[in-house]
Amino acid sequence: MNSVVNFILESGISLSLLAVIYIFFLRKETFFKLNRIFLLGSILFSVILPFLKFRIFSPQPVLLSEITVTPYQNMLEAVTVYSHGLSGSVEQVILSTSSFIFVYLAGVIFFLGRFLFRVIQLSMLVRKNKVQLMDGFKLIILEKEISPFSFLEYVFVSRSFQEKDGYDRMIAHELEHVKQGHSFDVIILELLTVFQWFNPFMWMLRHAIRENHEYLADQAVLTSGVNRGYYKKLLLDQFVGGQLLIANSFNYSLIKSRIKMMSKIKSSKLAITKISIGVLVAAALVIAFACEQKESIEVKTVEIEQSSKMNVSFLDEKLKIEGTVEDVEKLKSMFSEDSGFEIVTDSLGNVLLAKKEVVAAKELKADEEVFFIVEDMPVFPGGDLALRQYIAGAVKYPVIAQEKGIQGKVYITFVVTKDGSIANCTVARGVDPTLDKEALRVVNGLPIWKPGKQRGQAVNVSYTVPINFVLK
Repeated sequence: MNSVVNFILESGISLSLLAVIYIFFLRKETFFKLNRIFLLGSILFSVILPFLKFRIFSPQPVLLSEITVTPYQNMLEAVTVYSHGLSGSVEQVILSTSSFIFVYLAGVIFFLGRFLFRVIQLSMLVRKNKVQLMDGFKLIILEKEISPFSFLEYVFVSRSFQEKDGYDRMIAHELEHVKQGHSFDVIILELLTVFQWFNPFMWMLRHAIRENHEYLADQAVLTSGVNRGYYKKLLLDQFVGGQLLIANSFNYSLIKSRIKMMSKIKSSKLAITKISIGVLVAAALVIAFACEQKESIEVKTVEIEQSSKMNVSFLDEKLKIEGTVEDVEKLKSMFSEDSGFEIVTDSLGNVLLAKKEVVAAKELKADEEVFFIVEDMPVFPGGDLALRQYIAGAVKYPVIAQEKGIQGKVYITFVVTKDGSIANCTVARGVDPTLDKEALRVVNGLPIWKPGKQRGQAVNVSYTVPINFVLK
């Protein structure tokens, strides 16, 4: 559901901004073909935008001689769960209010039904009336009084219009809609309107594209040699009946705006540069949405009895506890050593309820041979750099050591066994029990390696890793 809401919101915002740019900067210009490309490109871009995901910044690999840990190392190096950003915040509001969802779905059903009804109407007109095969299109003569219109390869015209002056010009106009494939634009617009019916800018964009279709058809007819004054008079004389809005109609757009556009002086080539505004907005939308961090975590519901003065919230997959000293101390007493949870304090002073990390130390038998150098040395998943990054991200600088100003370099010796697991993890040279314990915990929890080999056989290989704890 979140991804659906995200798609609707981001595509809607994109459509709105690009529609505003067209209406204020491009609508009155006479390069109609370029305007059509801009309008259709805006729709395509808005549909694709929610699916774009880019990482602007990525960590640069640096080969370190040792692993340095500071009180802020975990905050800088560990995987961070980012906030949802603009679209994500709106998503949460919408998803938390069921009435929004019901109203939106009701609108979707209504406009989808309306679209399908109009398609059925056109299908019935084709089925019930005789189809005449013409040069490049199919002509359907209707008995009822209605303005000429076209859809796909069909041109619909009232029988009474065949005897009127300018009939051939009306057919030429509708034929241009057929040749230029305007019906496909209309179908895409109708389907997009089903999902963006609530967006007023979607309706503005919808009207703008249909209006542009009429300008393109009018321009083609005038270019063929038809007198401009005669064609304007024809527009005024032939306005009758209603039209099926899913089709391209001879009189769909406001006649006044079409006549005004015919009289307009051709736009200068310099006006084309206005399209660059749309390009800049599109780039800004990519930065705002496609480069937006959208990572999230799934957390299980945790129930605890809290006093009226305490506040509990989520922070980095832990429960952040805020309250009086007495309340926090009382809560600490509730969790025994074997409870699986512990109360910890991070480098920023936040009191957190965290799940204990229990790593069972593995020991080799005394008679098992351990090598120091072998033909094929063990390989950590991702290589040596990945090993350093893993340890740097997993180590948490003990708060007690920070408070006492303890720092230094801890050397941990361990063995990568025949099956790739970690064993015989010991402190080769320590600094303080708190730092030594933390370094042991992390190295004991290393994932499975690719084991080392000597003469084609997997063997145990000894390693030493220095972990440097530094206060800043």
